[in-house]
Amino acid sequence: MSAALPDNTLETAAAPTGLRLSDVVLLRGGRLLQPDLSLSMRAGEVVLLRGPNGSGKSTLLRTIAGRLATPAGSITCDVPILYIGHADGLSPALSGRRNLGDWARLNGLVGDDDAIDAALDRMQARPFAELPVRALSHGQRRRVALARLTLGQAHALWLLDEPNAGLDAASSIALDDLISGHLEGGGMVLAATHLPLGVTHKPRTLTLEVPS
Repeated sequence: MSAALPDNTLETAAAPTGLRLSDVVLLRGGRLLQPDLSLSMRAGEVVLLRGPNGSGKSTLLRTIAGRLATPAGSITCDVPILYIGHADGLSPALSGRRNLGDWARLNGLVGDDDAIDAALDRMQARPFAELPVRALSHGQRRRVALARLTLGQAHALWLLDEPNAGLDAASSIALDDLISGHLEGGGMVLAATHLPLGVTHKPRTLTLEVPS
C-alpha cells in the first residue's frame, strides 16, 4: 500500500518552490519499503512523518538528503537542505562548539563566534559547549546537534529524524520555538517523530504503511 496524505494536499495551483517527490520508490537491503511515494511542500509548511518501524521514515529522509539513491521516481528540491538524523553526527573527541564551527565551515555557512554563541543559546547548550561531546548526555548531544539548524539558510528544508528524542521539557520547547521561527521565515520542515511537536503552524501528516 502506498503512503498517502489527506485529500487535496498534493495538488497545487502552480509548481511549488520547495520540495516535490513523484512516485519515489524506497528500498532498504533489497526490501521494498514504499512503492510509489509522492509529496510536495512549499515555503512555510511542516509535514510530520508517521508510521510503524520498518515503513521507511528514516530512509525517506536520507533519500531526500541525497544520502541514499532511489531506484525509481524523482525528487526535486530548489532550496538548501539541512538533515539531522537520529544519530547526532558529532565528533566525540571535539567540543560542541568545535563541532558546530567545523560543520558550518564544511557547509559554507557562517560559523564565527557570534553565530556559534547564538546557535548554542537557541538550544540552551552553551553551558556545556566547551566539553568534548563524548562527555555529554544523550540530551545534551542532541541539543548541540540541533543547534546546527540555526546556522543554515532561512529558507532551507529541514529534514529531522526524531528531533525531540531525549530532550527535556525546556529543550523541547526551545526546539518548538526554533521550528516555528523557521516556518515563519519561509522555511520548511519534514520531521519523523513519535513525539508531539508544539509548533505554531498546523502540520500535515504523511503516514507510511508497511507494504503487504
